[in-house]
Amino acid sequence: MSFIALLSGLAFLITIINALSIRVIKPKIKSEIQSDVAILLPMRDEERNVLASLSSVLESQGLPHRSIKVLDDNSTDKTGVLARSLPGIEIIVGKNLPNGWLGKNFACQQLADSTTAEYLVFLDADVRLAPTAINSALRKMSELNWDFISPYPRQIAVSFLERLMQPLLQWSWMSSVPLRLAEKLPFRSMVVANGQFFIVRRSSYIAAGGHAAIKSEVLDDLELARALRKHKFIGGVAEASAVSECRMYEADHDLIEGYTKSLWAAFGGVWGSIFVSALLFITGVFPFIIALSGNRWAWICYLLLALSRLVSAARTRSTFSTVFLHPLSMIVLIALIIKSWQGKSRGNLLWRGRNVLSS
Repeated sequence: MSFIALLSGLAFLITIINALSIRVIKPKIKSEIQSDVAILLPMRDEERNVLASLSSVLESQGLPHRSIKVLDDNSTDKTGVLARSLPGIEIIVGKNLPNGWLGKNFACQQLADSTTAEYLVFLDADVRLAPTAINSALRKMSELNWDFISPYPRQIAVSFLERLMQPLLQWSWMSSVPLRLAEKLPFRSMVVANGQFFIVRRSSYIAAGGHAAIKSEVLDDLELARALRKHKFIGGVAEASAVSECRMYEADHDLIEGYTKSLWAAFGGVWGSIFVSALLFITGVFPFIIALSGNRWAWICYLLLALSRLVSAARTRSTFSTVFLHPLSMIVLIALIIKSWQGKSRGNLLWRGRNVLSS
């Protein structure tokens, strides 16, 4: 149990270091961005998001040379109609999905091919931006002399299942990846990125192969960042909860489907998934079970991870309500990893009506 406490203490220490040192996007504008900036939104059946999403983008400040492009990816609802109702938006009708491509990757590639802007800002439809968000992120990118930046939005969680799972998105890397080291070291496993809000120099994007280089990757955000790092481009994640937020899933079945479609690819294969699942159980579930019998070391393990969750939640403005339900979060996550591999083995992992394994 003392070894598990050591692992829990290390996770807590890394979380503290990251909370103090993470790059932060602040909600202020120092000056206008004079470069051409293309704001690119792939949308497929986003009727419930399109107006709120584009309205927040249209309010962006400090970008005198911006363009806003939406790719309507064969939507079956009113996505295209609603997008066309707003001024200043260029609508691109998506082509049919070619063999070997995943839908979002192909949509993003089409958007990138439609512009010659110096900066490409990829944005998911469920993200809401503050007026200063893009300007401030580009300023931070310029200050650091980065080729790409992944500003991580605040994750909105409403339902109980969301509150169990969504805070893990930030905690998973806040507690395991020393971010300042990750910016300098070339290890794939240390790359952190989020495709909800992702900015890259167009020249770097093209040199790394764009989305065409990762056309069949379900974890498109991580793989794009890894491709950029492989080609010696510099960048990383930034904490952007003050200028952006995202509610990924508004229904529990969407959350389950969303995690299931991609978790099989998150840990490097079957054995990686088994190792991670075992580690999550040993560090996140087992100590709590033993702690109920009064074991002091087990309580220390449990409390250290709960404290790491508290620090992560405070830094990223995520929910505190399920911090002490961490063992339950781990059980659900392990169950979703298993469900994801079951879906992969059966070939029936779906997202937005498309099979992510047969595209």
